[in-house]
Amino acid sequence: MSEEMSHEAWLDERCRLSLERLGEIADQPGPAAPFGDYFKETARFMLSVPALYDRQAKASSLEELQEIDHLLYKDILPEGYGESYANPAVACDRLGQDFGPLLSWLLTEVRALVPLTWQGRHEEAAAIYELFIEICNRFEQEDLTAESIRQIIYWYISDYSDQTVAYRIREALDPSLSFFRDLIMTSDLSNPAYLYRYGCHISENELGISAYLAGLSQAEIDAMAATFVEGYLRGFEIYKIDLSDKRTVQIRANIGFERVLRSAVRMFEDHHLTAVIYGEAVLSVSKGPRRIGFQATSPNPQYDYDHRMDRGLVLDKALVERITGVTRAAYESYKDMAAVYAGPAVMEIFGEQPFEPLAKEENIRLTPKQEKLAVKLAMAQSQIVNQYIDAASTSFTIIAWPVPSIGPDFEAIMHETIKVNNLDNDLYRKIQQVMIDAMDGAHHMHVTGMNGNCTDLCVSLWQLKDPAKETVFENCCADVNIPVGEVFTSPVLPGTDGILNVSSVYLDGLNYRNLKLVFKDGMVVSADCANYEDPEKNQAYLKQNLLQNHETLPMGEFAIGTNTTAYTMAGKFGISALMPILIMEKTGPHFAVGDTCYSHAEDHKVYNPDGKEIVARENACSALRDTDPEKAYFNVHTDITIPYNEIGAITAVFADGTEVDIIREGRFCLKGTEVLNEALTTGN
Repeated sequence: MSEEMSHEAWLDERCRLSLERLGEIADQPGPAAPFGDYFKETARFMLSVPALYDRQAKASSLEELQEIDHLLYKDILPEGYGESYANPAVACDRLGQDFGPLLSWLLTEVRALVPLTWQGRHEEAAAIYELFIEICNRFEQEDLTAESIRQIIYWYISDYSDQTVAYRIREALDPSLSFFRDLIMTSDLSNPAYLYRYGCHISENELGISAYLAGLSQAEIDAMAATFVEGYLRGFEIYKIDLSDKRTVQIRANIGFERVLRSAVRMFEDHHLTAVIYGEAVLSVSKGPRRIGFQATSPNPQYDYDHRMDRGLVLDKALVERITGVTRAAYESYKDMAAVYAGPAVMEIFGEQPFEPLAKEENIRLTPKQEKLAVKLAMAQSQIVNQYIDAASTSFTIIAWPVPSIGPDFEAIMHETIKVNNLDNDLYRKIQQVMIDAMDGAHHMHVTGMNGNCTDLCVSLWQLKDPAKETVFENCCADVNIPVGEVFTSPVLPGTDGILNVSSVYLDGLNYRNLKLVFKDGMVVSADCANYEDPEKNQAYLKQNLLQNHETLPMGEFAIGTNTTAYTMAGKFGISALMPILIMEKTGPHFAVGDTCYSHAEDHKVYNPDGKEIVARENACSALRDTDPEKAYFNVHTDITIPYNEIGAITAVFADGTEVDIIREGRFCLKGTEVLNEALTTGN
């Protein structure tokens, strides 16, 4: 770059030259068949993105905005995906098994141009232009090989990671990167045109929830926001965490909830917290197994699933070391921002139609060696995060709301959800304390199933040294996890043995049918499900998604959910399969595989409202955090809930053989907990 040329002028010139070359690719013969059509079609799409961005800025009607949105996303929407090169099966069929996965990956990276252009991230967009052009040029050379293309992709990811990975870290911490917050706070929310300014696909969900919220009074909006914000603040109070030196709160939510978010941002500001709002990762180097950030509902869950392991194209030891180094350097650069970060406040949604993915042989997969590398990278990044963000000095909250795709009862379900999210904390706290008092001192809990559920599990419990001052279970109401309520503990791993079974459960948007996990000394020793006829496909599905490429996971949590009102709501509307884990975990006993709820904060003392210290904060794995941190944590915490109608019994078993039923045949047994059965009996 010339010393006389500004960075902006250099970038403009770089983009101009790329766009000129893209025009040539779109119009001239280009690479030989079968690749010519792919490069022409993709080049035309790339050229259309800035043109459609300019057109959108001038659009005068909702119909035109919807047309532009369709042009940007039509190839990955379900109706067009069967003909799209972004579909690995289509790419392999048309371009061959060697080049199909590479070029399907490339189109997926190219698609990031849409949000990058809308967000004004032109340098990252320019890198994608140049990547595509370099690969196209390589296809016109005689010594073309698949490995030569893979190497181009590899060095693009590696070379640019000091920008891309660092930016992803910064945007989660830096309130000056305010693209999303500015739109939320300044847009005319009475006009749905604002939804299209994000560069995300806008479905009937986003339009519907925005329209619904537009019809509520400001008092109703403020009440929804207050439930969210007050739950967040209560987390700091309950866990005795000092909030006074924190300055930022990270808000994660879905497009369409802007009225509630605007109110929440202002409420947080009243407590000297500035909202940091950032979008989901759009570049392959930063994508993980979950979509995190401010986002719209997925245009196509199958597309997301097909590309969930795209890093398998390039992942090796050197790249892991490179990304780890960049992560460490970025956090060192942004350590002042990290120090004043208070934690995330998350609004989840539910009501999207159930998704059972089609397993495709053409999808990029991780090799066994890469699975280990992926786990190593995740653990290394987690250790760096916890070095700069002390988990014991932050808190969080999560709440969930339905979206219109839940069906014609959407408004009634929203009304019921508001009721569920605002149940009486004090009432549940008292009821749950009765349960805790009955279980404290037990040697283990015995959980059995009924109505076809074959669960038979012993959960070993922490033994109290001073029962007058200590407790095993946390009394959890509507604070960090909204709604109420549950009691939970970190199981003692030795002696936690048996079978966990659930007939059907949705975890992170994926269905598991007849899921069975076998535990020995608290660790998963075998797993099975009935999603596919081929047992090998079931094993691969479980390894990749539930175990997240770990060979095993510990039982990190045992809990008893007490929210029978939410359970009844799910049954009343027939939406159990659509409910989020956040709510469903409160509707029966649940067991988390992975880390404990106190992960990285085990040394921070926490207390129940009765003043007793919750001592069951670690297990045999997390106890290694100081001596062997790579074996202490798994960076996974997935809750698996058994509904009340599949619970034969939950029984506290004491060392002398005494047994105390907490639940028997799906009903609460203890005196003082009978009120929980009213919703189960009356349906109200």
